[in-house]
Amino acid sequence: MLPAGFNPREMEKMMRKLGMNVESVDAVEVIIKCESKELIIRNPVVQKIRVQGIESFQIQGEVEEKPLLAIKDEDVELVAQQANVSMEEARKALEECNGDIAEAIMRLKASE
Repeated sequence: MLPAGFNPREMEKMMRKLGMNVESVDAVEVIIKCESKELIIRNPVVQKIRVQGIESFQIQGEVEEKPLLAIKDEDVELVAQQANVSMEEARKALEECNGDIAEAIMRLKASE
């Protein structure tokens, strides 16, 4: 909520005097990848702020944390061989099964 008597043009003028440039970014989703997880921000409101040549972003929205799976290439090969599918299909199945090799193989064989 903006204070009474707030003038957006004056605020923009002051920001320009300070060397700040703010612009909206029309984003649908923002994903921040960390070592062990992803932060997925849905319905984001994103602003790019440029001050003295340095750009930063302000992001607001609905945050979901998703742990990253460390799926080994050997597991992908095993699933691909056992289910007689491509490496890409095997990796996708492992991701959907949270790395569970047996479940991935059973799912792939059931869809034959």
